[in-house]
Amino acid sequence: MSLLGRTAEIAEAYLASLPERPVGATRSYDDVLAALDAPLPETGEPAEAVLDAIAGLEAGMVGTAGPRYFGFVTGGALPVTVAADWLVSTWDGPHFGRVPSPAGAAVETIAERWLLDVLGLPASARVGFVTGATMANLVGLAAGRHRVLAGAGWDVEERGMTGAPPVKVVVGEEVHVSLLKALRILGFGSAGIVRVPVDAGGAMRPDGLAGVLDGGPAIVCAQAGNVNTGACDPLEPIVAAARGAGAWVHVDGAFGLWAAASPRLRGLVAGAGAAHSWAVDAHKWLNVPYDCGLAIVADREAHAAAMSASADYLTGDDGGLTRTPEMSRRGRQVPVYAALRHLGRSGIAELVERCCAHARRLAAAMEALDGAAVLNDVVLNQVLVRFGDGDAETARVVEAVQRGGEAWLGGTVWHGLGAARVSFSNWSTTDADVDRLVAAVSASLARR
Repeated sequence: MSLLGRTAEIAEAYLASLPERPVGATRSYDDVLAALDAPLPETGEPAEAVLDAIAGLEAGMVGTAGPRYFGFVTGGALPVTVAADWLVSTWDGPHFGRVPSPAGAAVETIAERWLLDVLGLPASARVGFVTGATMANLVGLAAGRHRVLAGAGWDVEERGMTGAPPVKVVVGEEVHVSLLKALRILGFGSAGIVRVPVDAGGAMRPDGLAGVLDGGPAIVCAQAGNVNTGACDPLEPIVAAARGAGAWVHVDGAFGLWAAASPRLRGLVAGAGAAHSWAVDAHKWLNVPYDCGLAIVADREAHAAAMSASADYLTGDDGGLTRTPEMSRRGRQVPVYAALRHLGRSGIAELVERCCAHARRLAAAMEALDGAAVLNDVVLNQVLVRFGDGDAETARVVEAVQRGGEAWLGGTVWHGLGAARVSFSNWSTTDADVDRLVAAVSASLARR
């Protein structure tokens, strides 16, 4: 059997095991390190032996692709996207434009149009396929930085940030850390960021913008999908206020912006299409393999200016080098295209709605369970649960569920309270998987 044939067998066996295998890793970091750590071989080993060693890592992997993983907002990969991603690796080429990859560029054009359509964003916007929301935020904010400083007479790409007019950056109190990281990389110091109040669910209060925007260069960062509660900022009044003050509006919609794909849920992100830029993860609710994020910018000139790159050997560039920070990027658009074509508009909506229904099912079960309390209004796919009478009991239950292997959920701190954070974004999760999580939690509570 060929090496790739053997690899396919290993992959098939692993994927088939996901519905029933322990979700948590059964081998620790130290165990794996002790088994593999050795001096670099002088002459190398046969590929088959190396493959077997890598296949043996399975026990040290958390089953994040499986139906009972509810930790970080991690979508499992649809089988068709795994297959597409494997072909991308097989073709093994850069995808920064039509010259190195004519077919990849064509697929990117189609995927871009479909994405803008399903997300309800301007058809004229540009999409860059990046690693995830951190880089997507960076691209959108870089475009915003270009535009607001150009409006103040400053060419930031040529002159840098030293001596530039100050840019006011406005965020909600519960802004995601990935956006703050992107701002730091772009030269916006943490001390200069203005935080406005949020409501009980963590959504920005639009009245907090009053008096903050004074007409100078400014970027307002809104959020679709609070990482703990799923709450979405009220985008219509936020965008209106920001645009009225001449500010750029960027929406961090890593998972929450996918609500726009659902007729039932799109009201949660009403007004998103009037922003200037957006960050979205495809490896969350679209269920393509890691790593794949979407940097979307309505202002094509600002996007190109912020991401531009040129060299004498880069002839015939068609704009592919003006979409993302990377030049040597893989064909992430191919699995995205595969997912969109496989699911269609109705399938994407059904996937999003089903995950939200799972969240409501869990919340109802937790409220009926002695010793458990739901802390948030469940508006999307996120559920916050507190166990027993304090942080210690909550942490104990979370650890017990993880250790038991029946399911995996994560811990967090919400308004000073320890909590379990449960996320639903996997295409393969069923009601029965939710019920198994409830049973695992109930059993852990009973052992207190």
